Amino acid sequence: MTPIAEKRKIPLLDLKSLHRPIREEVIAEMTRVIDANAFIMGEDVKLLEKAIAAYCHVPFAVGCASGSDALLLALMAAGIGHGDKVLTTPFSFFATAGSIARIGAIPVFVDIDPATFNIDPQALAKVIERHPDAKAIMPVHLFGACADMDPIMAIARQYGCLVIEDGAQSIGAEYKGIAAQSIGEMGCISFFPSKNLGAFGDGGMVVTRDEALAKKLAALRVHGAPKKYFHDWVGINSRLDTLQAAILRVKLKHLDGETAGRQANADRYRALLGGAGLPITLPQAASYQTRHIYNQFVIRAPRRDGLKTFLQENGVGSEIYYPLSLHQQVCFAYLGYQEGDFPESEKAAAEVLALPVHSALAEQDIAYVCELIRAFYR
Repeated sequence: MTPIAEKRKIPLLDLKSLHRPIREEVIAEMTRVIDANAFIMGEDVKLLEKAIAAYCHVPFAVGCASGSDALLLALMAAGIGHGDKVLTTPFSFFATAGSIARIGAIPVFVDIDPATFNIDPQALAKVIERHPDAKAIMPVHLFGACADMDPIMAIARQYGCLVIEDGAQSIGAEYKGIAAQSIGEMGCISFFPSKNLGAFGDGGMVVTRDEALAKKLAALRVHGAPKKYFHDWVGINSRLDTLQAAILRVKLKHLDGETAGRQANADRYRALLGGAGLPITLPQAASYQTRHIYNQFVIRAPRRDGLKTFLQENGVGSEIYYPLSLHQQVCFAYLGYQEGDFPESEKAAAEVLALPVHSALAEQDIAYVCELIRAFYR
């Protein structure tokens, strides 16, 4: 490996730099909420729901306590329960399959498209033939790029399945000009701080075009009570804090700018690494029209763990999303899957590495990361 002349410090995500330009505005909004003592289900929650619904081009949005709860609430609102089958990807954050298992349903895994890391519609068509009684499909728009939704929706309609989009990482992404989260019956969003639209803590939302589902979701997040103390369902306590809603209302105004910065940085990586003759694989363009928002910029890298260590030693943060496919997790051993059942997912888990891509990066930061990658493989 070629030595590096001057080390830099480049974290995977620099929230301090991202928040500095909006700090005073955020503090003013937080102070307003504190002075009003409206901490639970305050007016800011309603205003944020209205704003997110408009941003996603749907009529309804229901805030909740986290992206994980958004998935759980969507499944509950859909009537998914014990023994029901839900088809999803084994290459995602744990909450995707975890929410299915948590309500007593059965995750049925489908391998991924190696180009996009998202559920493979061709594989989905084959798997659902073996599980024609499946109640729902939960595609994930991983890393900020949409899954191929047209064939997924066609399969769902053929088999009478609901579609719940796990859009935790993809607010602002589009599929053929249509907003992610707005294509299926429900779409789920996470406001975890590392997301492009991140709160100062946990938060989530479910968006939908269906008024009945929206009303049920709104009740389920407050113990299933459409009216206080009158419970039509057994729900959960999953309210979006007013403070977080106020912060997110400020940050939503800057979301498209953050996305544009990430897209520009992704292009810089491609320009610097694309023709370098390196053994890595850069994020590939989908075969269908999509707006990638780059919640993560994920490469495939041989000797991945060694590269991660080398980057860390030279001041660059990176992360492995995700090191073990969900079908290989100990808690899902009861499903009976074996190593090799989902080769593309397993291969991705052994190769993927996320590089810094957030909009606060300077051009020289990206140049430095690329210099390190070139040095590692020389």
